[in-house]
Amino acid sequence: MAGQDTHCDVLVVGSGAGGLVGAYTAAREGLSVQLIEATDRYGGMTAYSGAGMWFPCNAVLRRAGQDDDMASARAYYRAVVGDRTPAVLQDAYLETGALLIDYLETDPHFAFMVYPWPDYYGAEPHARADGRHIVPEPMPAAAIGALEAVLRPALAQDWSGHPAPEVLIGGPALVGRFLLALSQMPNVTLCTATPLVDFIAAEGAVIGAIVRDADGSERRILARRGTLAAAGGFERNAAMRAEFGVPGEAAGSMAPPGNTGRAIAAAMAIGADVDLMDQAWWSPGLMQPDGSATFTVGIDGGLFVNHEGARFVSETLPYDRVGRAIIAAQAEGRLTLPFWLVYDDRDGGMPPIQYPNLPFADPAVYRQAGLWRSAATLPELAAAIGIPADALVAGVGRFNTYAAKGEDPDFARGAEPYERMFTDGKPPLAPVVRAPFHAAAFGLSDLGTKGGLRTDGHARVLCRQGAPIAGLYATGNSMAAVSGHAYPGGGNPVGSSMVFAYLAARHMVGG
Repeated sequence: MAGQDTHCDVLVVGSGAGGLVGAYTAAREGLSVQLIEATDRYGGMTAYSGAGMWFPCNAVLRRAGQDDDMASARAYYRAVVGDRTPAVLQDAYLETGALLIDYLETDPHFAFMVYPWPDYYGAEPHARADGRHIVPEPMPAAAIGALEAVLRPALAQDWSGHPAPEVLIGGPALVGRFLLALSQMPNVTLCTATPLVDFIAAEGAVIGAIVRDADGSERRILARRGTLAAAGGFERNAAMRAEFGVPGEAAGSMAPPGNTGRAIAAAMAIGADVDLMDQAWWSPGLMQPDGSATFTVGIDGGLFVNHEGARFVSETLPYDRVGRAIIAAQAEGRLTLPFWLVYDDRDGGMPPIQYPNLPFADPAVYRQAGLWRSAATLPELAAAIGIPADALVAGVGRFNTYAAKGEDPDFARGAEPYERMFTDGKPPLAPVVRAPFHAAAFGLSDLGTKGGLRTDGHARVLCRQGAPIAGLYATGNSMAAVSGHAYPGGGNPVGSSMVFAYLAARHMVGG
């Protein structure tokens, strides 16, 4: 080993919300911490997100007057998740979120606010139309000073070159707050461009890791109290996706390039168990000229049609539910990719999408790539996208009849609060009547894989025989998701990552 060994109490692998919470908590409680990040920027997938946190009954919601109670939140969560994941994990998540916010709010670096966002299964008992969702308060970019150079920017800036904002919101605000707090702790060392190579195991326990420095040399970091795997999932690893049968492609993931699943694979190599390895946080994805499919939220017009010209889902359902409908329709032979969003000219030919997440490129680029197509009539549009004209004309006519009545008996579009959030509470059923008519190509996107290392209620990684592997913890998309096959509400991925990192750090601390 070329590099000299370094020592710490806690080693954290990854710098998204989970890694940052784990590092912050351990350091605040007096332990020495080293955090390594594989890429040149801190923030992971969290930096691209809205940084929503689904934490029932937390102080931020309480101050805003929400009357939720834990029994109701638990009943909702159980109804959605079922028994696919252990009750002890579900309870740990549900009961710790509010405690974590209490803990963070004692530090002036952190401030949160309510961001109403309906629960994603609005027909289930105890679902809340106002949600259980908070976000970090925005912060001036100038407040983090030189750290801005190592903060992964928001998606629009990082992927599309948009100018750096003067105010950080969402993921960059959350990551920025943690980086600022950690930078002022003398017992923390942060390293970018330092990917994990392998975990070091001795006598059945993990005692640290081998890492690679920017110059290509390898060294060991030995951790006395434990190592936290918080390096995201394997969404950017095409071979690993294929091995475990994850629907969709790496090009459809919204994750940064460092999310290759190395921490998961390294833990599996020393006997760690895994679960949910064919699962992801899915969504419909607007096809981009570079061949990617990007996460799309807030479709407020038009209708999805398959290769037969037929609808197959309520287009306005929460994105993971639409993603799962896409996967099911593919499996049944009812859908091939790409499929199409058919809409009219009420917005001058722009797709009726309120939040494309990755800002639209020049429409001419989409048209040149064949991803946006237009025609004077619906039969001509059908010919342009290769579907039966009679089916499209009939389907649009049927949809327009539903729009006039404000009800969709085929797919119940608009029946749940989430579906009406983007249309001011009105049914999201605008008719497709104004020529010329348009179609935008869609595929399957994801916010990361959700299969990973099996853990207990302290976030300790379990071996294949079910016992904890001493010294190894996991959270975020490196951990098998506590929500199983479901996505109960906005803020579940970030929220659960933060909770299990906090529990891991508290366990390492010893209390």
